[in-house]
Amino acid sequence: MNSKPSKPALPPHTAEENIAYTRQMLAELRTVANNEGADMLRYFIEMAYVEAGDILAGIRPLSIRGQRDPAIAMPLKPAGKVKF
Repeated sequence: MNSKPSKPALPPHTAEENIAYTRQMLAELRTVANNEGADMLRYFIEMAYVEAGDILAGIRPLSIRGQRDPAIAMPLKPAGKVKF
């Protein structure tokens, strides 16, 4: 029988603690991306960092599920040849 030592269960964390942790990690990743000159990557990480801060401050909801506009029932046609 192949028995692996089980990992101790992590204590449950609140959503606020998880978002705060994520924001902290994003700050570190932003620094790494900046040091490497990866400007676009740094920008996207910065946007996620700001988003996490907004969630923690109560400016944005944690999720927008159910708050989106329904998709318009419009059939999509495949692109044809483009004439110039």
